[in-house]
Parts: sequence; structure tokens; C-alpha cells
Amino acid sequence: MQTRLVDAIAQTTRGAEADHILRSCVHCGFCNATCPTYQLRGDELDGPRGRIYLIKQVLEGEPPSRRTQQHLDRCLTCLNCMTTCPSGVDYRHLVEIGREQVERQVARPWADRLQRRLLRQILPNQILFNFLLRTGQALRPLLPGSLRRRIPERHHRGSWPPPRHARRMLVLQGCVQPALQPDIDAALARLLNRLDISLIPTQGGCCGAIDMHLSAEDAARDRARHNIDAWWPQLTAGAEAILITASGCGAHVRDYGHLLREDPDYRDKALRVSELTRDPCEILNPEDIRRLAVDGRNRTVAFHPPCSLQHGLKLGGRVEALLHSAGFQLLPVAESHLCCGSAGTYSLLQPDLAAPLRQRKLEHLERDGPQLIATANIGCQTHLQAGTDTPVVHWIKLLDNPGLQGR
Repeated sequence: MQTRLVDAIAQTTRGAEADHILRSCVHCGFCNATCPTYQLRGDELDGPRGRIYLIKQVLEGEPPSRRTQQHLDRCLTCLNCMTTCPSGVDYRHLVEIGREQVERQVARPWADRLQRRLLRQILPNQILFNFLLRTGQALRPLLPGSLRRRIPERHHRGSWPPPRHARRMLVLQGCVQPALQPDIDAALARLLNRLDISLIPTQGGCCGAIDMHLSAEDAARDRARHNIDAWWPQLTAGAEAILITASGCGAHVRDYGHLLREDPDYRDKALRVSELTRDPCEILNPEDIRRLAVDGRNRTVAFHPPCSLQHGLKLGGRVEALLHSAGFQLLPVAESHLCCGSAGTYSLLQPDLAAPLRQRKLEHLERDGPQLIATANIGCQTHLQAGTDTPVVHWIKLLDNPGLQGR
């Protein structure tokens, strides 16, 4: 694709990156075939190819409109297009650049600005989010069914083994997961303890993905720096890896090296953090599961691989192999490559698109009547559970407690 970016953009690092990405696109349209929003709306501008053209126009000096902003907002950033693309177009970073440029030039309606500000203030704040969640859970029995389903039931954290092994790994607890599903990380700690690995909770906070979703890149960089500062002493003291049980957070933290590549004080540290970031399925392997005698026989499971796991981290099939080695009967799921509609804050900001995506996903997941639905990301888990009575659990909980019945 030929480009003529305006000098003010072309002469920046971000502009040079965007120009390189745009030139790698041959506008073949293969990406539209696997884009969830294109399949829903049938609008070229709601598919990756159309959005790439919109971004190209903005970078070449054409003033963006509110309509331009809406088409970029509708992108799930599921990265399915990157898995499909035969030319290796780095759509992920291009859409971040495009959104940032449009955000600077197009004023949002006040209600839109308020909603996005509240999400950025509430979700990463563990104390505030926990208070609001507990309040909603206390009032849950009094709420109408449609609203009650959107407030998850309360869960409690199980035991966390004390650190006692020579091998140590860190775990990012994140922002909303400790309140919504506090036992996921503890379950991983129990599993690793049986493999002579101690899992150490870190003092870092939100990974910054929420800020990136909402085009607040400076805030995302600040959160990345805060987390690196919190993790660095443990990493230099010998911690082997940073484990992240929410694949959406994992995909973002693994991108810290790119996010802070222009920061001379953090560039090298950020690259090291990216190198050490792991999803638990990269640490566990089928031999471990067999050695731990995890027994999932007579349990039927439909697994939903989050987009961040299969397209962001490129770890498709890894969790399924672990569950299979534990004896679980994995049911076939059609269109497993497509997004469920959660996508960070997407389900809150684009409910008219997120709802049919969830319904389509659940129809495939529940087609053969699974006893459980398993996934690897807290956002997907919460989003899917709001649309079904079938228990939706994190796959780590299955390995820690194969006989899990409830939610």
C-alpha cells in the first residue's frame, strides 16, 4: 500500500512505525473473513481493511470525523485479523496509533467522555471496585433478573501455600480479578506448590490494558512503569517469571517492551519484563498434570480460548492439551477463533455488538451440553457467565479441583 503521511507525523517514531505497517498491507481482504464486527454489520469500514484505510487517511492529513471514531471504537482489538493476515500486518499497533490520533482531533459527546472516564477511574482501583462490587452483590437478590445476571456471585479465595521452594515465580493479581474471582491465582499457587515452585503475589496494580483500550496511552505507560518498579527487586533476586492468569493482561504486559521502547530509563527493563511474562499454560505441561494425578474423567468441558490467548499470545491449543491430559472430555466448539464480545471494556461500551457476539459464542459452546465452560481470561469468564446458567470457570480451577460443580 502506498502512503503519503504528513511530515508532522511521518517524522516521528510512531509515524514511521505506522508507515511501515501500512506499506505491508496488500488490501487483500482476508482479514474481513474472520472479523467479528464485519460479520455482524457487513460494513467495509467495520472490518480491518476498512479501518486501515480510515487510519491511513487520518495520517495523510484528512480530518477525522465522529463517524471515523465510531468505526475504530467498534473494533474489538481481538487480533483475529493478525492471525489471518498473510502479509503479517501489525494491525494491533496500527489501530492504537490511529485511535490516539483520532482521539486528539475528535471531541466525544459528554456522556461518552464521562463513561470512559468512570471506567478508567473505577476498574483499576481495587478498593473502589471492590466496594462497588460488594454493594451490588449485597443488593443482588432485590434486583430484576436482567440486572442480577450482570452482577457475579461472591467468591472466596482458598488457601495460598507459603513460599518455601527455591524456584520462585511472580504473579500479577491485576485489578478486577481479585474481587471477581479471588481463588484463580491461589489455585495456581497450589498447583505450582505441588511442582516445587512458589508463587509470589506482587505489589503491582492494573497492567494498563484498560487505559490502552480507552486511548489513554500516557496513563498506560505510567502503569507499566509502576509495575516494573514493583517487580524489579524480585526479578533481580531470582524470580524466574511473571505469571498472569488473565490472558488479556498477559498479552498487554508482554507488549511492555514495545510500549516503553522510547523511554531510556525503562526501555531495557520493559524488554526484560516482556521476555519473562508467561501464561500459566507455558509453565505447566501435560507431563506435570499426569504427575500430579489430576483426574478430570467423566467431566465434559467446552473450552473458549480468549482472543488474547490464541491471537495475542499465540498459545492456541496449549490449554486444551493440559485439560486433555487431565482426562477431561473436551467437546468440539465451532468458530472457536471468534471473539465472545468481552474484549476488555468493549462489552460495556458497545453492548449492542457484544450481546449478539456472546449469544453466538454460547450457542456453539453449549451445543453438546457441557457440564462446564472453561476459559482463560476473567473478562471472558464474567461476560459469558452473564448469558448462561452453565458454570463458566477458569481452566486453572479445573486442574486444582477437577470435580468442580458450581461457579
